[in-house]
Amino acid sequence: MNHTPPITAAVKTILLVEDNPDDRELTLCALENSRLANRVDIAVDGAEALEYLFCAGKFAGRDASLAPAVVLLDIKLPKIDGLEVLRRIRADERTRFQPVVILTSSREQQDLVAGYSLGANSYIRKPVDFQKFNEAVRQLGLYWLVMNEAPPGAA
Repeated sequence: MNHTPPITAAVKTILLVEDNPDDRELTLCALENSRLANRVDIAVDGAEALEYLFCAGKFAGRDASLAPAVVLLDIKLPKIDGLEVLRRIRADERTRFQPVVILTSSREQQDLVAGYSLGANSYIRKPVDFQKFNEAVRQLGLYWLVMNEAPPGAA
């Protein structure tokens, strides 16, 4: 599933990995409210996220050179959890520099430590308040999609 515009090298894509439909919609609304004209592709579990990133399974035809500018990754996912997804991203030469922001409601200190230990670029706890969440997503989008300069060969 994706939200327009169509993918081109000029449009930076966001990969949102989120199994909870309410959290997906909140994140999409917050991104839309931020007026970021980016395409958002969605993976609903860890296995689907890996297929997307490695152009496998139903994403076998996806152009691997058009990597997402940032992956917004939940931790508590079905099939393959977010920390294992992050581990596999960092272990593969093709994706080891992929920017990954953990966006989770987990309050567990061990998840925070594990996320950074595995190479997360950032760890954001989802605020319960929509206004705060909206602002967090706006700032996140501005940083990763506008200000951040990716290493050569990365998004």
